[in-house]
Amino acid sequence: MARKARRPALDLAVYLAVRLAVAVVHMLPVPLALTLADGVGWLAYRLDRRHRAVAADNLRHAFPGLDPPAVDRLVRACYRHFARVAVEMVLLPRKLHVGCWRRYAGMYHMTEMIAPLFARRPALIVTAHFGNWELAGRMIGLVGMRTYAIARVLDNPRLERFLKRLRQGTGQEVIAKKDDFDRLTGVLKAGAKVATLADQDAGPRGVFVDFFGRPASTHKAVALMAVEFDAPLVVIGVPRTAEPFFYEVVCEEVIDPRDYAGRVDAVAAMTRQYTAALERLIRRHPEQYFWLHRRWKHQPKKVLRHEPANVDAKAA
Repeated sequence: MARKARRPALDLAVYLAVRLAVAVVHMLPVPLALTLADGVGWLAYRLDRRHRAVAADNLRHAFPGLDPPAVDRLVRACYRHFARVAVEMVLLPRKLHVGCWRRYAGMYHMTEMIAPLFARRPALIVTAHFGNWELAGRMIGLVGMRTYAIARVLDNPRLERFLKRLRQGTGQEVIAKKDDFDRLTGVLKAGAKVATLADQDAGPRGVFVDFFGRPASTHKAVALMAVEFDAPLVVIGVPRTAEPFFYEVVCEEVIDPRDYAGRVDAVAAMTRQYTAALERLIRRHPEQYFWLHRRWKHQPKKVLRHEPANVDAKAA
């Protein structure tokens, strides 16, 4: 399918609006900037009916014991959280430095990931649209580890360049999700550590694994790369653990493909395992997961059972 033609004037207008918002955030004291984010989150919750309905439906399935008021509270908290994450992404380059990172993040729950990150083998850092995943890349870069991140290229080229500068501020390099396959395989062969988001719907051809009690179409590529390049999967989350602006980098599980050597179901089994680890993280902080996307959009096709022919009728 051909790409939709871009409108340079509109791209420029959107870019300038974003840069203006960024300038405003930088001018404000942090508490006031976060209060402003809360207001934006509330406004988005009120106006964005479509995604609000998607989030409520997802939460009703994920937590069937919740009553409607509790579901609504979680939806509102989700909007608030991601509005704050957007503001924090703007603040990170100025606030998060080698000398002061302990004010904003803790790394006491990531000891299990130290060995695979410093080993000669490649590693895949697996996370989800949960907490503040952008902070993890900056934190790992601050402690001297060079990593790569797989990310979708934005359609607006000006915004793409701006966001890329933010993401690569501490040495993390971005690899385009669809266009840099050769580069991705090259860095993995060289033993690189590559981060990826692994909670998007993979369409009808994905591998279906259980996620909050429902089959969820999940990309096979993460487990396939782990097997092909002998790369452990380091499943992490970065939840907000204190207000107004403090996160923990949590290593939930390390999955070694060598434990699945010789298994014909290795890819499906590893996908189930890392998805279950992500679910555990999300269950501890459900308001910090991006429930607004259609994670369960595709479902397995139903197998039609063919009834045996009626012998008597055939004989007649």
